[in-house]
Amino acid sequence: MRVAVITVNYNTPEMSIAAVESVLARSHGGHDVEMHLVDNASPGDDAAQFTEAHAARGWGDRVTLWLEDTNHGFGRGNNVVLNALLGRETPPDYVFLLNPDAQLDNEAIAILVDTLEAHPKAGAVGAGIKQPPENELVVACFRYPTALGEFERILGFGPVSRLVPNQGLPPDTPPGPVDWVAGCSVMFRFYAIAQAEFFDPGFFLYYEEVDLMRRLDKLGWETRYQPEALVVHDAGSATQVQSHAEDRRRRPAFVYRAWRLYFTKNHGRAYTVLAALGMMVGAGAGRALAILRRRPSTRQPLYFFSDQYRYVLGPVLGLKHDPDFGRE
Repeated sequence: MRVAVITVNYNTPEMSIAAVESVLARSHGGHDVEMHLVDNASPGDDAAQFTEAHAARGWGDRVTLWLEDTNHGFGRGNNVVLNALLGRETPPDYVFLLNPDAQLDNEAIAILVDTLEAHPKAGAVGAGIKQPPENELVVACFRYPTALGEFERILGFGPVSRLVPNQGLPPDTPPGPVDWVAGCSVMFRFYAIAQAEFFDPGFFLYYEEVDLMRRLDKLGWETRYQPEALVVHDAGSATQVQSHAEDRRRRPAFVYRAWRLYFTKNHGRAYTVLAALGMMVGAGAGRALAILRRRPSTRQPLYFFSDQYRYVLGPVLGLKHDPDFGRE
């Protein structure tokens, strides 16, 4: 089978080169694999480093460089290659997306191809993810986000968590259908995502893969989880956004905007307001519990309340204009 692998880089050239090398080092079960490395107009010398690596490492026609002059974000960056592949007389059978901060840990591509071949109704399949330094399996498949699930996620209170189904499924979830899988290491049937018209360009970063897999679902395609395929992912290294980070960094505006777009697009304005308000209540309660326990609060990002109003509630309610939406 023909497989196109896409890695979209922004300011992480060493990791991106390592990701490419992890693909080139595998045999892929004999499948025909081509590599595409996109540089999203990184502010440093990433493009020059990729050009040099291409020549010095003898990548040849196995790796195609896409040196962009615009930072497209994740979805639109992948769309650059996907649209070019669609224009071919014979597009690939499958497309595998590999984050720049991820590397193949086994013959993951071959395993994912075999999974899609064995399940004709599957439009996407995600790999199991190991996270350094311990390289333990972490959450890689999920339920769709809901208002109640978002409330539980930001509250982080045991009794509530036991009552509300966690949106993240356990790493030992057996192979099979799930709602969605992590976009850092996911393979798509090319015909299926072409039918879904690829990633929604309205997303800059975050939630674009959830939205795409939801659209695949509506078209009759299923998403599967295949933990036998393994990828090592240093989560947050490429985006500098990490869940439950101890220093409680401020979340970039694009995280809030992506959340807003996903919920308004898939659930409507009223439900989005309910979910956003629920998160603010959960964040406030979580902060109060942390103070009572004399423990640091890691569930609520810095400036959460002001940013939630500025980028989510205000624009959804028509109380605040967000002029930079879609132009990150």
